Amino acid sequence: MTEDAKFEDGAERPLRLMAVDTDDLNVMSALIQDAVFPASEMTWDRKTGRFAILLNRFRWEDATLAERRSRNFERVQAVLVIEGAQKVATQGIARDDETVMSLLSVTWDAGADADGAVLLTLAGDGAIKIECEALEVVLKDVTRPYVAPSRKAPTHSLD
Repeated sequence: MTEDAKFEDGAERPLRLMAVDTDDLNVMSALIQDAVFPASEMTWDRKTGRFAILLNRFRWEDATLAERRSRNFERVQAVLVIEGAQKVATQGIARDDETVMSLLSVTWDAGADADGAVLLTLAGDGAIKIECEALEVVLKDVTRPYVAPSRKAPTHSLD
């Protein structure tokens, strides 16, 4: 008798995801919640319409397994790319600030047609709004996982 495959049976590979609708973006947002980065790791190329951030992403997809096997939690560097960026606005972020920011969520604010805005909500009242021609967001892990410096999973206060 064969047994159903389990998530843990899959070979570990870097994430490579694309979001083109809100369902896709919700999954991506959950996987990059608690990613950290300094403002210096953000870039916007107006000519190509590409906004990108190099994130240090907590590996939520591995957290349960790490906890069950009593091994360290991991992070991985990943690039978050938003295509078709026409305008970028920030709140509570100084571009020359090396303060490490924590990403809480990524959402889509749909416009009248296919256009709209990707909203990156940060801990501490920071936000980044990227106005886009359409929803097209790519997440790609670019390094091997490494032990999370805190050796703990991120937690959130309900206060």
